[in-house]
Amino acid sequence: MGAFMPGTRKGGGRRSLSSQVADAIRAQIEAGYYAPGDKLPTEPALIDKFGFSRTVVREAIAALRADGLVESRQGSGVFVIGPRQSDPGMKLFTGETDKISDIIEELELRIGIEVEAAGLAAARSSPAQEAEIQAQVEGRPTDEADFQFHMAIATATNNARFRTFLEHVGRRMIPRVKFRTVMGGVDPLPNRDEPILREHREIAEAILSRDPDRAREAMRRHLVTGIKRYRSLTTWRQTEKADEVG
Repeated sequence: MGAFMPGTRKGGGRRSLSSQVADAIRAQIEAGYYAPGDKLPTEPALIDKFGFSRTVVREAIAALRADGLVESRQGSGVFVIGPRQSDPGMKLFTGETDKISDIIEELELRIGIEVEAAGLAAARSSPAQEAEIQAQVEGRPTDEADFQFHMAIATATNNARFRTFLEHVGRRMIPRVKFRTVMGGVDPLPNRDEPILREHREIAEAILSRDPDRAREAMRRHLVTGIKRYRSLTTWRQTEKADEVG
């Protein structure tokens, strides 16, 4: 395998450090360097290999775990599961795209699923599940925290099919993950992390208050606001193209 170069990617641009590590390990898995059942190097070995902090490495492993490529076995380490078999009928969120229309359509589909998930979570969640939802809105806003928040709600429905759906599509259901990848690390909406965190907190508060109707409305508002954010990019993209032509 070629040497890993932090902070670079083919075609230029920067990505988050954890994304760089996750993408490097993902590429090795997909290339067969690690086969299903193989154990990944230890955390200290990965820190030494990539030259990044423990937090970066842990976030990268969490991302791979969310994508269904690896699993952690307590006391044994992290083992490769994938790459997952491609299912043409379920490529709903996994493809990379810079088409705003694709991301809007995906958010509309999520409304149909996650609004009800929020209502069920408010009605059915256990104290432990509520604590997990709360934990996901107490830290700093990151791609991984965003995904884990939605996963925590799906789990709290106590209907395993909601969690299975989100596990299947993986962290690329988060639009900024997908869009930033094809933009060479550039984030066209750099100032929306705090607003998203506030929206998550409103959803969590409704669930913890055991108010299904308010939880559904908060989730709907969160996803509809996401649609509005990405629709606003249409003007931005058109302006960029006009500047290139001019």
